[in-house]
Amino acid sequence: MDIVFAGTPDVAVPALEALAESEHRIRAVLTRPDAPVGRRRVLTPSPVKTRALELGLDVIEADRLRGEVIARLRELQVDAVAVVAYGAIAGPAALATARLGWFNLHFSLLPAYRGAAPVQRALIDGLDRSGVSVFRIDTGMDTGPVLRRRELDLGHLDVSSALEDYARRGAHELVAAFDDLAAGTAHETPQTGPSSHAEKITAADARLDLTAPVGRVIDRARGTSPSPGPWVELDGKRTKLFGLSRAPEVTASAEAGTLTSWNGAPVLRCGDGWVHIAEIQPFGKPRMAAADFLHGHGDIRFDHHTDQGA
Repeated sequence: MDIVFAGTPDVAVPALEALAESEHRIRAVLTRPDAPVGRRRVLTPSPVKTRALELGLDVIEADRLRGEVIARLRELQVDAVAVVAYGAIAGPAALATARLGWFNLHFSLLPAYRGAAPVQRALIDGLDRSGVSVFRIDTGMDTGPVLRRRELDLGHLDVSSALEDYARRGAHELVAAFDDLAAGTAHETPQTGPSSHAEKITAADARLDLTAPVGRVIDRARGTSPSPGPWVELDGKRTKLFGLSRAPEVTASAEAGTLTSWNGAPVLRCGDGWVHIAEIQPFGKPRMAAADFLHGHGDIRFDHHTDQGA
């Protein structure tokens, strides 16, 4: 089939590569325009644009699907559009530009975790299983019928490793769905069962309540690491914590929020136990080993915060 691929971040690159290696022909790649990155705000192409140009593919840049972009898509007369984290809504005019329609690879088992941050929210909720779905895009928010779905493990240390895994495995499901579409054997199943919404992660979502049980603290840290980064406050200033893991061997007694050393390892007291801390990033400073931080500061206690919504 002749297709357009629409995607923007790193997580979309494996699917682009898989489709480029398949029997389908990518007529163009649709991605969001170059964006300022870093403290110096340097205009930087999206990971998908960078890889598309390396593959010798034509690139269309647009942050909204309207006007000239719609006209360009119509001119291509493709059979279908493959979407992975493109970052803009496809309305009726856009959806009508492909003969068979637009199809999205989503990182959850729909209808669970519709929206922008399905893997992050699943990790925060403590799930150990989730998956990927390939569905037909309609005018709703991730509500279209599903062509393929695959349940996957979610036992990852952080969002980065989980998304890398899901992007790679999901790419194979997306290609398989397009193979089925080309062969006329695709089966579309309406979404059924309870639905949930995975809103975009904010800095507020990454704040840790150290009075909560160890499991909840670790789940929130996993779901917000490495970005925006799980954090607490020390003397009123934001301090990020990385590499949290259970420390069942610690038997010391201390108030929640206390960071100390146990047999040479940095440990943090939570509501019902202790966690190991690998790295810490004090406000305005680079990440460092938590052991080095403790060596220079001694035992500390982070500011108290209770997440009433947890």
